[in-house]
Amino acid sequence: MTKIVFIRPDSEAVEVTAKVGDSIMHAALANQVPGILAECGGSMACATCHIYVDEEWLSKLNPPSSMENEMLDATASERRDNSRLCCQIEVSDRLDGIRVRIPESQI
Repeated sequence: MTKIVFIRPDSEAVEVTAKVGDSIMHAALANQVPGILAECGGSMACATCHIYVDEEWLSKLNPPSSMENEMLDATASERRDNSRLCCQIEVSDRLDGIRVRIPESQI
């Protein structure tokens, strides 16, 4: 199991574990992490699973696809250099302990 730390807008940390191969979004939904809406269920059609990946973890991720890049332009909260859709990040052993921040708003 891989540990994922979600930092809420109020700075509260929510730690969850996920199976390798799942998405960070699925881990958030399975653990009822507040602030990850995922209205489209991971089909990359809504941008309501927007997160900010802590800088130290960015190099461990595959770069966003062109489609993810387009969806990131439609996020409710400010898009930043470390913005990602968590439906597009696959959990792996190398991500154990990853820290991601949940934006103020998803809609």
